[in-house]
Amino acid sequence: MDLDAVADELYAVPPDGFVTARKQRQDDARAAGDRTLAREIGALPKPTAAAWVCNLLVREQRAEIEGLVELGDLLRQAQESLAGDQLRALDRQRSQLLTALTCQAVALAREHGMRVGGTVETQVADTLRAAMADPEAGEALLSGRLTGAMSYSGLGTTGSRPVLRLVSPRPEREGTGGSRSGTAAARRRHDEDARRAAEQEARRREEEARRAAEERRRRELEEARRAAEEATALAAEAVAAAEEERHRVDDLDARRADLQARVEELTDELARTEEEAAQTAEELRRAERHRRTAERRATEAATARDRAVAALRALEEG
Repeated sequence: MDLDAVADELYAVPPDGFVTARKQRQDDARAAGDRTLAREIGALPKPTAAAWVCNLLVREQRAEIEGLVELGDLLRQAQESLAGDQLRALDRQRSQLLTALTCQAVALAREHGMRVGGTVETQVADTLRAAMADPEAGEALLSGRLTGAMSYSGLGTTGSRPVLRLVSPRPEREGTGGSRSGTAAARRRHDEDARRAAEQEARRREEEARRAAEERRRRELEEARRAAEEATALAAEAVAAAEEERHRVDDLDARRADLQARVEELTDELARTEEEAAQTAEELRRAERHRRTAERRATEAATARDRAVAALRALEEG
């Protein structure tokens, strides 16, 4: 039994059963003769309701929480390298993921017998948002050992989790028949073995952390590269679309100029035609007057002719 294993167990217990479970583990440590571990277990703080819900979500949906933290890393990188539309797309994805994970956390808590009120739900959402905004907050959330809700104000994250260390197994008691010098030598050998084991464990954890960091960096680079490629493709499409629209605008502008010139030409022609029509109408009115005068004179001449002919016939007959 060590502190890490006990902490993982205790922070999975609902808050109303935490104190009882912690007391039981203290008693177990004392019964095993490890008073130091018992004291450290007793110092583990009871988690708030929101912290317990977040710890539960990490245990049940760890892959989604890791995705949340990675998306936060991408958003921080995107602020320096991506265009506004890409940032907006990532921000929408962030909001959707936060909402979905908060709903999942509430549902999981209900399945485990805890009803989550509005205040606790808000604290859960704030904790998830802080884990996305701050790498250290993301690491704290992934530990599954939060003792209180976290929040992010832009100046840093507030919240708490227990500070744990690996507790090496304590040496077993020596038999009563052994010599004092033999007991001391055995204790020194045991301490040396414990020290070496602790060093090996530290190196192992350091190597695991290094590999995890390299893997995380590889994923981040892959995501960033993919995002850059998508942004480049979108930019190329946008440039092509802009060029096409520019040609279309040029064609329409040329067409408008041609039509405007044609309108001006037709306007001039219409003015000339209207002027010619007015002149023709005036000439028509004069021609009508001349025609009526000529017809009157023709009638008068025909009448005078008829009288002259009649007078001639009268003279010839007389």
